[in-house]
Amino acid sequence: MKMFRSLLFHLLLYCATQTLGVKIQSVPGFDSEGVILTELDKSVSLLCQPDGGHETQADEELVWLRNDAVVSLMEENKKGRSSVCVTPVVLEDNGATFTCHLRKNDSVKASVTLNVLYPPQISGSEEVTVEQEAVLTLQCDIRANPPVSSMSWTRNGSAIDLQAGGFTVTNDGYTSQLIAKKVDKSLHEGTYQCTAEYQGHGEHKQFHVTVTERTMKFPLMPMIAGLVVVVLTTFLAVISRWDKIKKCCK
Repeated sequence: MKMFRSLLFHLLLYCATQTLGVKIQSVPGFDSEGVILTELDKSVSLLCQPDGGHETQADEELVWLRNDAVVSLMEENKKGRSSVCVTPVVLEDNGATFTCHLRKNDSVKASVTLNVLYPPQISGSEEVTVEQEAVLTLQCDIRANPPVSSMSWTRNGSAIDLQAGGFTVTNDGYTSQLIAKKVDKSLHEGTYQCTAEYQGHGEHKQFHVTVTERTMKFPLMPMIAGLVVVVLTTFLAVISRWDKIKKCCK
């Protein structure tokens, strides 16, 4: 009898667990940790439904979240089963978690997370004009998943001598910057290229830097203020001597 009661208890527990569960299916599929591997501009389809196969579950209302934000759904896409399509996949979808839960009990839920593969967004060329003795800053976006393996800068096809050119290079994993704080035409004019090594090949961007003569910048606002003071002073001086001026004119 005890064995029968124990078996009955486990059976009831199993049924309760099945009744209260939800499950997510996806294309493409996900791994054991709920991570979906995808790429930029692809599509990801997600389907959520109560887990257990009971008829009453066809009336269960479902809610989708993208991270902590509620996903807007059509009324016919809420009960029994609910689908969400992410298309096209963009950079901002990397690391996004999609969660489906029962409206009446948000602790009954299932989640998947997108792992978006993408190369660094480096391409094309850019024209840069900078004045003598000004600051030159060149920047390349090196965000990538997986991260780039290396990053390099060249000038006119040769590796940059950082010390001779007074350059500094910064790299925070998202952007790489090449900076010269006091531009000299002979040292800094030319064609620069940043190269990010990703998955065994290089992604490039060029900068055509032209150095121009330094222009004098007049302090416009102080000049206007000074002119106003002069005009007012002259006007007040004329007013103060107006009686004498009238006598002279008679």
